[in-house]
Amino acid sequence: MENKYSANIERINKDFLWVERLSVLMDSRFRIGNFRFGLDPILNFIPFAGQIATFIVSLVLVTVMYRNGASGKLAIKMLLNVTWDALLGAIPFLGNIFDFFNKANDKNIKLLREHYYENKHTGSGKNIIFLIVSILAIVITLLLYGMYALSIWLYHFIF
Repeated sequence: MENKYSANIERINKDFLWVERLSVLMDSRFRIGNFRFGLDPILNFIPFAGQIATFIVSLVLVTVMYRNGASGKLAIKMLLNVTWDALLGAIPFLGNIFDFFNKANDKNIKLLREHYYENKHTGSGKNIIFLIVSILAIVITLLLYGMYALSIWLYHFIF
């Protein structure tokens, strides 16, 4: 009789292999000379739909990794990689070039290996979330202040 733990390890190994294969397909399956690329930059030539499709695939990969025991800190780092890839990839023309060089899924596989084999990226990730929220709050505050200062300047300029 097979115990529950070994069945879980088999599922983790199976899922890890699936995630790794899909990650390679998305980021580094094809090769021209020494340069490797995947479906991600190719699909991103389809405006909007390609970006959404590759973002969803990357989110599924992160979800599968998290389901198989990736720490909260690791999941947040992987989500940041995926989000950064999607945001910068959405910039017309420059985003397409960026997508050929930024391989978020490959980075996430590297992070996952470090987590499982080297016991890195453990913990809840609360500090990362706090840092992100703090930076966003500062940026939003500066933007609001800038808009206020601009509106005052425009008011005095016009009247």
